[in-house]
Amino acid sequence: MTDFIASLPPWPEADFAAFGNVEVKPRTKMQQLVGRFLGRNWIRVPHVTHHDEIDVTDLELRRGAWNQDNPGAKMSPVIPLVKALALTLTKFPHFAASLDASGEKLIEKRYAHIGVAVDVPGGLLVPVLRDCDKKSLSQISTELAAIAEKARTKGLTMQEMAGGCISLSSLGHIGGTAFTPIINAPEVAILGLTKLQLRACPAKNDGAIEWRPHLPVSLSYDHRVINGADAARFVVALGHQLSEVQFA
Repeated sequence: MTDFIASLPPWPEADFAAFGNVEVKPRTKMQQLVGRFLGRNWIRVPHVTHHDEIDVTDLELRRGAWNQDNPGAKMSPVIPLVKALALTLTKFPHFAASLDASGEKLIEKRYAHIGVAVDVPGGLLVPVLRDCDKKSLSQISTELAAIAEKARTKGLTMQEMAGGCISLSSLGHIGGTAFTPIINAPEVAILGLTKLQLRACPAKNDGAIEWRPHLPVSLSYDHRVINGADAARFVVALGHQLSEVQFA
């Protein structure tokens, strides 16, 4: 891999000021560091992204009812996703695994720690929530709110961003229909979320058309560890798990 990178042509240089006015802005140390990590992960991990949609009609009804009854503790769609993702990992342990540096050994983790990407000024941080399969949605919501606030205001320690099994990156509050999230090595998968979409579906009783909210998901995975069929099965299982999530 080192020889391959060294063999690449040099980065193209250009005097952009020759074409018009420009302004040169230095990148922050955080942006530079995150950029180096993302570049390494993209080059060294063979990414494949599986796109699908999950019918979240019943989930959204339950979430809406919870938010109406608990105006001071409203939950975004990310919270039940964290819980469902953790529970799904227990059924697909190789999605929670990591390859060692040689690529010869697979380390399966017997815990369900979920990284959640947080948009912070000048960069992106991924705090890790521990043992999410054992926590209620209320606990997950409280912990995520606290660690996200710390990420935005004070920054995070390396320990607070270490030990994840899989990461979650959501653009649902902004928009989009699909994207390819870059795996957060040494994890082997990352789940991307975009904005809920209404889909016309036949009603169960009379066959009439009804509009049902669907959640677009984009699962990027390391093809050395995960194959396409398992990625599809994982997303289907995640949908089933979401349908069983209880708000409390």
